[in-house]
Amino acid sequence: MLATGLCFVAVNAIVRGLEGALPASQAAFIRFLIGLVFLVPVLVPALRRGFPAPVWGQFCLRGALHVLAVIAWFYAMSRITVAEVTAIGYLNPIVVTIGAALFMGERLAARRIAAICVALLGAVIVLRPGLRELDPGHLAQVLASVAFGASYLVAKRLTERVSPAVVVAMMSLTVSVGLAPIALAVWVPPTPAQVGWLALVALFATLGHYTMTRAFAAAPLTVTQPVTFLQLIWASLVGVLIFHEPLDGWVILGGGLMIGAITFITWREARIRARAVTPPPDATKA
Repeated sequence: MLATGLCFVAVNAIVRGLEGALPASQAAFIRFLIGLVFLVPVLVPALRRGFPAPVWGQFCLRGALHVLAVIAWFYAMSRITVAEVTAIGYLNPIVVTIGAALFMGERLAARRIAAICVALLGAVIVLRPGLRELDPGHLAQVLASVAFGASYLVAKRLTERVSPAVVVAMMSLTVSVGLAPIALAVWVPPTPAQVGWLALVALFATLGHYTMTRAFAAAPLTVTQPVTFLQLIWASLVGVLIFHEPLDGWVILGGGLMIGAITFITWREARIRARAVTPPPDATKA
């Protein structure tokens, strides 16, 4: 998870360094097109086997949500600080939790509702509406977080039908196809250096997802989840030391509340799952 955080902070820093030199949709398209190369070994056999029509529909829905999310995220990265983008991004799992209750029938106990309220309070502290003028980048990152959360909900459904590797590969394909006409409409000839930086974004993003998967396999979420708070610290340091952005204590406080709430929800769900699979003391032993 430490490596995962460093990879994702590197992604944020590189995109921030491009400073909107390319339109958001074009930069996202180039990044996903390059990332698709890493997934060809998974993608080609899956396409040859084919999918039922309902699965194709879910792939397309997830692709549309992700197109919206990545455009909004790339735009936000060109407008607001790296730390703010990282902190607001902690809304993703909260959106997933709420969406799972609304659309998948998962139960929201009182403690989970309280944790969600704490996380939303953290988001309000980061944004501070009414106390400062909100930049369009703030609103774009909120939109990106909601769209990413919805995309992850669709992915959860898809993993019931196909393997996680295929879900990732098809997401990259559908996003690349969805972004293509939008990117072509605003196309600006990129320099070799810009393409090279976006290739690094694709590399670090792919590596980050891989190390995150390895972390989930090696330890419970209750261990790995709190480590993600370090990503906010590193993002803040990158903003201060490289891009000379002000260090905003309110962003750290709000992000801390959000990740604390997420960690609590994760811990509670792990406890519930453990109780569900633990046999009673008088159960017959095999």
